[in-house]
Order: sequence, then C-alpha cells, then structure tokens
Amino acid sequence: MNQFIENPYYYQRFKTREVRIGNTALGGNNPIRIQSMTNTDTMNTEATVAQSIRMIESGCEYVRITAPGVKEAENLANIKNELVKRGYQTPLIADIHFNPKAAEIAASIVEKVRINPGNYTDRNIGKFEFTDKEYQEELKKISERIFPLIEICKKNQTAIRIGTNHGSLSNRILNRYGDTPEGMAESAMEFIRILNGFYFHNLVLSMKSSNVKVMIASTRLLVAKMKTEGFNYPIHLGVTEAGDAEDGRIKSAAGIGALLHDGIGDTIRVSLTEDPEFELPVARKIVDFYTKTISENISETLAFPANPYQYDKRKSLLINEIGSNQAVKIVGDNKADYSCINNQLVNNKTTLSIEYLIVDNLEFFENDTLYKNLSDKILVFNLKNQNSFQERKLFSLLNKYQIESPVIIKKTYNIADLEQFQMKAAADLNALLVDGFCDGIWIENPNFDLDIITKTSFNILQACGVRISKTEFISCPSCGRTQFRIMDALKLIKERTSHLKGLKIAVMGCIVNGPGEMADAHYGYVGAGYGRITLYKGKEVVEKNIPEYEALDKLIDLIKTNGDWVNL
Repeated sequence: MNQFIENPYYYQRFKTREVRIGNTALGGNNPIRIQSMTNTDTMNTEATVAQSIRMIESGCEYVRITAPGVKEAENLANIKNELVKRGYQTPLIADIHFNPKAAEIAASIVEKVRINPGNYTDRNIGKFEFTDKEYQEELKKISERIFPLIEICKKNQTAIRIGTNHGSLSNRILNRYGDTPEGMAESAMEFIRILNGFYFHNLVLSMKSSNVKVMIASTRLLVAKMKTEGFNYPIHLGVTEAGDAEDGRIKSAAGIGALLHDGIGDTIRVSLTEDPEFELPVARKIVDFYTKTISENISETLAFPANPYQYDKRKSLLINEIGSNQAVKIVGDNKADYSCINNQLVNNKTTLSIEYLIVDNLEFFENDTLYKNLSDKILVFNLKNQNSFQERKLFSLLNKYQIESPVIIKKTYNIADLEQFQMKAAADLNALLVDGFCDGIWIENPNFDLDIITKTSFNILQACGVRISKTEFISCPSCGRTQFRIMDALKLIKERTSHLKGLKIAVMGCIVNGPGEMADAHYGYVGAGYGRITLYKGKEVVEKNIPEYEALDKLIDLIKTNGDWVNL
C-alpha cells in the first residue's frame, strides 16, 4: 500500500481532484472550505433560512440541512428559493439517513447530498457470516439501488458525499474487517469502485468518529487505499460528536488538525453541541493554522517511525516514571505530574528530581558523542517549528540510531486568545501524540497562569485518547432530527456526572447517530421523540421513551445500579 503522505516531514496538501458544488469548487487548488449544519426543523422554512443566513454570515461556505424523509427533502426547494430571493447563493447539502428516496428527491434540488453507505445495504439482522459469493451479491445489490441516485446527480450536476461513520458499519463489513479503521476505509472504497463503474466522479469522502485516533487512522487508510487504486477524491474532515465548550474545541482541533498537518483535508466541519454559527469561527481558526504554514522541506529519506494506521506508543526506557508503558506525563504546576525547578524536573508525587537534556535543533544528531551516551537521560525536544515537522524528523533519527530515551515535547506559545492557544496546542501536539511518539508534554505560554496551562494539557491528552483524567462526554451537535434541547441536557448531565473519572457518557440527539456513534460509551442518553429519551447501557437499550424531565435522574440511577457511581 502507498504511504498515506509523500513526505511526513514537510507540509504539502494531498492533491485531490476538483469537485464542483454549485458555485463553490472543492479540492484541487481551491482553499480548504468550511461548513456547518442547521439544527432547525427542516419543515420550518423561515427558521431554517434565518439560521442558514447567520451561518453564511459567520463564514459558512456550504450549508448542510437534514432531510430524514421525503417531505423534508421536498421542502429543501422552498428553503433554497427563499435564500436565493434574499440574495444568498451558498450551496446547500442534504443530509440523508435511511431513506434513498429522500436522497433522490434532494439531488434534483440542492448542490450536494450526503449519504451513509448503510443507506444502500441490507440490514441483515442477525446475519454475520458472508461467503465470498454472498459478499459480491451484496455489492451488486448496492450498485442496483444507488443507480437511480447516480443518474439524477449526473443530470443535475449534484455532488455526493459518502459519509462513513464509525459504529454504523454494515454486518458484511464487520464480518470481514471488524469495527475498525480498516473496515471504515474499505466501506468507502466499495462505493468509490461502484460509482466509478458508473463513470461518476463528483464525489467527496469522509471518515467520521468521536474517537480521534479512529478518525485519523481511518482517514489515512482511505487516502492510502485511494492512492493505491489511482483515486484522489476530496476529503471532508470532522470529529463527530465532539461535545461543547473547551472540550469540543480541543477535540476538534486535535483530530482535524492532525490530518491537516498531514496535508489531508479539503473541507471541514467542527461538530459542537452549540448553535451552528458558533462552529464556524472555530473551523476558520483550525484551517488558518495550516493555510499559513511555512515549513522547511526536510528531504532526507527516513522511514516513518510509527504505524500511521494504528496507535502504538513508541518503545522507550523508563526513567523516574517517564517512558516505557507509562501514561503520557505533563510538566506544569503542582497539579501536573512534574514541575520544573532549578532546571530539573521534580516528580510532584515522589519529590524526586531528574536532569534532562534539551534538544533544540536537528544538528543534535551530528554530534555522536551526545546521542551515543543518552541511556540515563530524558530528552526534551524544544524546537521553534510549531507545526511538529522537525520533531517528526527527530523521532525518525531516534529510530535510525536505536535511541530509546524518553522524550518530552516542549511547546512555547505567545498567543493571548485562550481558545486559539488551546486549539493550536491541541493540533500541534496531537500530530505527535497520535503516532505514539510522546512520553510527556510541556506547554508554556506567558499569557496564562500555570494552572490554566496544566488543565489544558490534561484536556489535550484526554481529547487525543492517550490519557483519561475525567468523565468523557460524547455529544452530537444536534440537527433538525433532534426533538429535545440537547444543549441544556448536556449541561445538566455534566453538572451531575463530571466527577466520574474514566466514564464515557453519550448524549445524542436521535436514533440516527445514537446507537452507532455511541458505540464506545458506557451509557447513552438518546432522543426518542418530542421530549422523550431512551437510555442505554453500552449498546443495549435499558428503558425507552422516558419523559425528558425524568431522564437525568433515571440515568444516574442506572449508573448507580451498575456500580459505576465511583471514580473508575
């Protein structure tokens, strides 16, 4: 398989083919586009138009609107006409779930439709074994079912996004590949091959997961598989169900930023449990981190020292609880793992101190007297390049010279805006954390107190999935399918359960994203209709159609009944 990127030590965008989406082209030499999704009732034309305008004026380049059924798909014409009447030509995207007929109607109205591969597969309830013949028969059925949509899209020059979601893979894919990044990538590749068989190329692809490591690995795999088969379709990036506030912003920046760092990504959507107009400034900041990137072209050929498709921590020595199989450590204030006192790292738990060696340039490895005598040293990479390309090169050199010293990455910023600082640090560090390189992180910023920086460091590690220090909330951004006030519900659930370290609680708007995307959660709180909630324990339904005013107490009772009302 081809490498997912040509040169991991140099910023260069993966060159995709251009896809026309109305008057705003995607991919090719076009800038990275930002988009968002309305959360109004699609049948409420005025509310959807008003929110779409707020989104557009906040920088939205594509407006996505849910169309769960035929009537919603038909009403997209009214929404589009009203926007045009008010002077807005921004392309619209129909978000389709479960209903191929709705996709066909929408495709003759809007500029793009988003479908899930599961829309066109048999449910195969209870069937998990497929012979090669049965597998091919399934692909033939998919081809027949999607053909009418392809014909409509060709006629109307409508683009399609194949949106593969972790947790909603078909039984056929699960049987052959498991619930894995490989399965996600192959699910999309099947549709690429089918659509190419119909000579349809107006195609965009995405790999969505609330798990940052899964989202990154599956997207890298998809790009590698496309390159192997000669395809180069544009990529849509997003961490689905990222949450709200600081956590949602850090998690989105970590996942999206790490892939933009690789040069992968043509459009992004930041999915926050907030009104969509608040997503767009966040998306713009993430894009700007990379569109303004200038990095040295490090041309030396070195093997990439990690498996880019699977998280494995780098092999390193254990020195004063840093390295080996230990969790990634944090240098910061007295609530962190280590403090820096008199140029030594002091373990805040044991009070033992340890010396470290600063590596501040690539020339370090030109002096063999240094790098050959490092067995008892912790290295602190303190380079000035804030986009992590040179650190990657240093880790490659460590691998080349078989040096197993633990490594702490030190990043120094002078950013006065707290949100921008947190997101930049998350994007920079996750480009290294996701490949298992770091044994520790050390962030400095003279504009903020150490306690804020330490909290940010813990939140970055949590978002990247390499160290859990608090409750994790998986929550969707809501859309026209959500029939309760999910933002208020998330806030109340956080207030009551935020002390449950290590517990994962999913707060989902509806059954579309609920059961699938909360696959990793311990408990789920899922919309089931107007003011109604269904509770899950893992993937199993515990109680259906609970009145919303009772649901939080019942969730807490469920957690207590299962013995999880303690720090895990």
